[in-house]
Amino acid sequence: MPRYMVERTFPAGLEIPRDERGTGVCQQVVDRNGELGVTWVHSYVSEDKRKTFCVYDGPSPEAIRKAAERNGLPIDRITRVTVLDPYFYS
Repeated sequence: MPRYMVERTFPAGLEIPRDERGTGVCQQVVDRNGELGVTWVHSYVSEDKRKTFCVYDGPSPEAIRKAAERNGLPIDRITRVTVLDPYFYS
């Protein structure tokens, strides 16, 4: 399955409550993504919470875009990526 880095901008900042409401929001995203064969692996959030860098596995950039649209999430850029880590060369 291809892996993608999805960059997003949230002008007002991303706020997900750290309680059962936040858990519910994240689970809805996971469920909607799954309907399109898209898996949210994890995300990095900038200190000011205005930018996210999200790692996804999915069949295509189009599937990633459709999942984002269903979840009401913006997309600035989608880049297909591969993993590079320092242990690869050991």
